[in-house]
Amino acid sequence: MKGPVIVVDPDLLGGIPCFRGTRVPFRNLIDYIEGGHSLGDFLRQFPTVTREMAIQSLEEAQESLLAKIA
Repeated sequence: MKGPVIVVDPDLLGGIPCFRGTRVPFRNLIDYIEGGHSLGDFLRQFPTVTREMAIQSLEEAQESLLAKIA
């Protein structure tokens, strides 16, 4: 997938970071993982998000965090 998978659009959910092309907030994925749920559980609950999108979003978040603390 080219380009960032997490987008911020002020016209979509008030600018909450969401998966591109969906109305699913990225925070939902983090909440699922923090709650002990699997990626599969998340993907079943939010079928508009693909496994590729979820993995890429976590990679983007990791890169962003590492850049911020470096």
